[in-house]
Amino acid sequence: MQRKTTLPPLTIRGYTIPYPIVQGGMGVGISWDELAGTVSHEGGLGVISAVGTGYYQNFAFVEKFAKNRPFEPQNFYSKTALIEIFKNARARCGDAPLGANVLYAINDYGRVVHDACVAGANIIITGAGLPTDMPEFTSDFPDVALVPIVSSARALRILCKRWNGRYKRIPDAVVVEGPLSGGHQGVMYEDCFKPEYQLESVFPEVVKEAKNWGNIPLLAAGGIWDRADIDRFMDMGASGVQMATRFLGTHECDAKYYAKLMPTISKDDITLVKSPVGYPARAIMHGVLQRLQEGTAPKIACVSHCVQPCQRGVQAKIVGYCIADRLGDGALGDATNGLYFTGANGYRIDKIVSVKDIMNELICD
Repeated sequence: MQRKTTLPPLTIRGYTIPYPIVQGGMGVGISWDELAGTVSHEGGLGVISAVGTGYYQNFAFVEKFAKNRPFEPQNFYSKTALIEIFKNARARCGDAPLGANVLYAINDYGRVVHDACVAGANIIITGAGLPTDMPEFTSDFPDVALVPIVSSARALRILCKRWNGRYKRIPDAVVVEGPLSGGHQGVMYEDCFKPEYQLESVFPEVVKEAKNWGNIPLLAAGGIWDRADIDRFMDMGASGVQMATRFLGTHECDAKYYAKLMPTISKDDITLVKSPVGYPARAIMHGVLQRLQEGTAPKIACVSHCVQPCQRGVQAKIVGYCIADRLGDGALGDATNGLYFTGANGYRIDKIVSVKDIMNELICD
């Protein structure tokens, strides 16, 4: 039963989400079947991260290991495991819309997008790069909605021109993300702190650009925390919001160590770090980041070959850690070697609650 709210539903390519709240995709192992399936069950859009599906409880689906890690992209991005995650999520949410998040910077991007369609994703969201060829990999699945993440009006303009010219298609919705989000950012390190790159400044510009391409639903993301934030951006023209960090503080978060970690951190524990992906990333000064400061971080061996910009470990050695190994350790609850992403508001999580509690708080006036 839909709960009483003044928030309108969100419609993306024929899929109706009762409440205009999209749970941001978080990997490795943070938003998989339990979290994403529960969010969709509670009326939002649950989003399964396709990153590192060969990790965590899914080792059984990995065909080849090296150094106890999923070997090469076909195992790190396991199709069999992704299908299993979707099957388990469907058991929680039934026929409700369910999304997948596939980073553009990964190796095997096109294959993983296609795998997500096979697994049953209704909506695919892509960030960490500008997915100019995204529609190419979903041609066999015309009903799947495509939602890129942009951080500027210029990026949206480039994307729409390319998609319209090549594929006679424009995005079914667009996530507009500011630099307060967790994980990888869409701007350079120094720009993350400039007023003109903040979501409040960027969003109105994207609204204007979107009007040139039709009625594209826009989702505000990056630092969205409460109902006041939702109302503020919907008043600015948003059709909904994407939120990730709030869901780190839930019982249903698939990476269970976050329930122990999040209530203990302060604002000063959250920092921007360099990443092998080539973008600055927001993370908690914990685990491997502390070991980097101490000079005791684990040695780097590129086993999973997870992202193109890393160049098989070249960039990992420059920044001091392998992102696949360390996010994988984080999903496994390794407090010493794990890497833990969060948005700028992560320190506001003071207790662990249910997804239902958060949804009730967000939708009720």
